Amino acid sequence: MSKGKNQHVVPHDNGWAVKGAGNSKATAVTHTQKEANQIATQIAKNQQSEVLIHGQNGRIRERNSYGNDPFPPEG
Repeated sequence: MSKGKNQHVVPHDNGWAVKGAGNSKATAVTHTQKEANQIATQIAKNQQSEVLIHGQNGRIRERNSYGNDPFPPEG
C-alpha cells in the first residue's frame, strides 16, 4: 500500500497536468507530458507512491512505482 497519494499525469486544456489521486485541482500544469512526468516523479519519490501516465485519450498507458515495491517482486 502506498504511503502518499498516487500522482496522475493527465491531459489538460493548456497541455498536461499533475494531479494527486482524488484531487480535483491540478498540482501543476505544464506544456509537455515530459515536464509533467518529471514533476509527478519527484512528488511520488518523496511520498513513496506511484506515477500513472495517461495518454491523450485519458487511458493509463504507463505506471511507475517509487519506493514501495515488494521484494522479491511477485509474478
